[in-house]
Amino acid sequence: MHMEESVLITGATSGIGEATARLLAEKGYPLILTGRRRERLETLAENLKSATGQAVCTLCFDVRNQEETARAIESIPPSFHPIGVLINNAGLASGLDPLHEGDLSDWEKMIDTNLKGLLYVTRQIAPMMVARGKGHIVNISSIAGKETYPMGNVYCATKHAVQSLTKAMRLDMLKHGIRVSSVAPGAVHTAFSEVRFHGDHERAEKVYQGFTPLNGRDVAEAIHFILSRPAHVCIDDLLIMPSAQAYSRDFNREQ
Repeated sequence: MHMEESVLITGATSGIGEATARLLAEKGYPLILTGRRRERLETLAENLKSATGQAVCTLCFDVRNQEETARAIESIPPSFHPIGVLINNAGLASGLDPLHEGDLSDWEKMIDTNLKGLLYVTRQIAPMMVARGKGHIVNISSIAGKETYPMGNVYCATKHAVQSLTKAMRLDMLKHGIRVSSVAPGAVHTAFSEVRFHGDHERAEKVYQGFTPLNGRDVAEAIHFILSRPAHVCIDDLLIMPSAQAYSRDFNREQ
């Protein structure tokens, strides 16, 4: 992509989204950052501007709300158009229960964020790319989109849907010159597990004990690799794992 084109990153206030924003700012990309936590969003934007001199636009809204999403994207200043890249990063796991004991509010939160939120944002941005005949959509999936593990049920289902939607987008966008990619990380040490366990920090930290997990920067570098390929190259699907992980629940915890 050309550096005068902006990159829109959803869920940019923490984890993979924040790490990607930091790396792409260093690399010279103008950024449009979205998130629900206004203070964190604005602090990140100011830090990136002062550290790199890059232009940063912030949009505070919840991707689960279609009307909010549409209004926010319509408010993007002309100076941040065209949008060359959409990184659908906003996502979460909530709860870890067998299906018959699942909390319906957890289910709704995951479906509305991981699936419907991705669709709401893409529906707003993709027509702009189609009109220009170029663009790149990167969907952040998970190892849970390729495998299913005990008590992962609805979370795994949403990430399988992301994998399927990525393929569908690739097919639909092919004739319009738009690249579509999926990045599926294994264990990444972010706030992911703390969110899954509803703020139980001690339980969340046990997930990463005994091995070296990925960090947000590792995944951000994979995303940058995808974006930096020449126009005739599309990385369709990238699975990135810690060296100590071979499957969703298979770890070498001696490292």
